[in-house]
Amino acid sequence: MSDPADRAHTLRLELVDEPGELLRALSPIAENGGNLLSIFHERGSLTPRGHIPVEVDLECPPERFDSIVEALRDAGVTVIQADAERYGEAVTVLLVGDLVDTDLSDTLSELESCGTASVADFSLTTEEGTDGVSCARVRLAIESGSAERAVEQARSVAREKDLVVVEPLVGEQ
Repeated sequence: MSDPADRAHTLRLELVDEPGELLRALSPIAENGGNLLSIFHERGSLTPRGHIPVEVDLECPPERFDSIVEALRDAGVTVIQADAERYGEAVTVLLVGDLVDTDLSDTLSELESCGTASVADFSLTTEEGTDGVSCARVRLAIESGSAERAVEQARSVAREKDLVVVEPLVGEQ
C-alpha cells in the first residue's frame, strides 16, 4: 500500500544487454524503499553507446529519491535521467581527436563522472585520410546551474586524452 507522502519519480537507465542486468538495476530501488509502478524495457532500440534504454516509474518519499539514484550509480548502473527537473538543462560540446583509440566508451563515462551531467545524445563522424581523427558531438543533460561544471569536466577529459574540446558559450551574452 502506498504512503500518501510518496511521490512518483521517473528514472531513465542504460543497461548492457546481458542476463541479470535488469535485476541488478531494480535491486537498489527496492533496497532503498522504492515501490515500482512500471518498467519500460526498450530491448529493440539502443542508446548512443549501444546499450538498452530502460524507463522505470517508481514512488517513494522525496527524501529517499536521491539515495536511490546514488545506490544505482554505486551498483554501476548508468542513470541517464532522474526526474525531469534533475537534468533540466543541456549543454553540447564537440570533442576532436583520436576518440576511438582513446576508448570512446570510457570518454563518455568520464564526462558523466562529475555527477551533475549525463550523456543524453552522441554522434561520431570521421573523415577518410585523417589518421584516426574524429569528431564527436556530445549533448549532456545537466542539473540546472551546473553548465560550467560539466564543461570543466569535458576540458579535463580532453586534456587527459589529448583531445580538443570545442565549448559552447555559457553564461551571459
